[in-house]
Amino acid sequence: MTIWQAFILGVVQGITEFLPISSSGHLVITPYLLGWSIKEEYIFTFDVLVQMGTLIAVIIYFWKYLWKIIVSVIKGLIEKKPFGTQDAKLGWLIVVATIPAIFGGLFLKDLVESAFHSVQITSVFLLGTALLLWVSERISKQMNKMENISTLDAFIIGCFQILAIFPGLSRSGSTIAGGILRKLKREEAAKFSFLMSIPVMLGAGVMSINDLFAVPNLNEFLPVLLVGFITSGVVGFISIHWLLKFLNKNKLGLFSIYCVAISIVTLAITLIPG
Repeated sequence: MTIWQAFILGVVQGITEFLPISSSGHLVITPYLLGWSIKEEYIFTFDVLVQMGTLIAVIIYFWKYLWKIIVSVIKGLIEKKPFGTQDAKLGWLIVVATIPAIFGGLFLKDLVESAFHSVQITSVFLLGTALLLWVSERISKQMNKMENISTLDAFIIGCFQILAIFPGLSRSGSTIAGGILRKLKREEAAKFSFLMSIPVMLGAGVMSINDLFAVPNLNEFLPVLLVGFITSGVVGFISIHWLLKFLNKNKLGLFSIYCVAISIVTLAITLIPG
């Protein structure tokens, strides 16, 4: 993997991590469409660890909000009133929403790694993302804010996050759709989706540390990873800001159409002989 390839993939990661069009799917499809031949021992580790750049982006963007949540949770534990404030309650709801993804990651890791090498499987899963976005807009009444989320709501939205373990099924798309189906407004569903992504991305990054040290020629790989990390973080911060503004006045249909289009184009290219 070259510095230029890392930069392009960092831009792709930064845009698609938060837009509901699947970052993992685009990190599989992009090298294929551009004709890049990247060794398997590099690509999966790069894809997971470059997410840490977008993790930093979401932490910085919501830092004041996160700090209030952390302080409230600690204060609630000390005072033996874990749900004493709205911020403390939200902190525990994020924990609840994370539980399904933990179990999904533990039991499906090997299956997911094999899917990361299939452009066709990824393209099919993109159609699943499109369907989720379309259905959520069609059947849900969006009326609530994050303050109205129940424990059951958080758990169900967390179950949607399991889908995103597979490349092509967007994590943000799945969880935003799950939030909308639980009657959250689009922008509120996106905010909760971004907040609940933090422990999952952090956990994925930690679990990939051993994979990083197993990469051949690690010293040569680190500068490439650093370029992807920085690029994805900067672009990711911009993407968060843009999407929240977009969802305040617009529906998810545009992203659903895009997922269908990129899926069909990619499938066509892979299936056409020669």
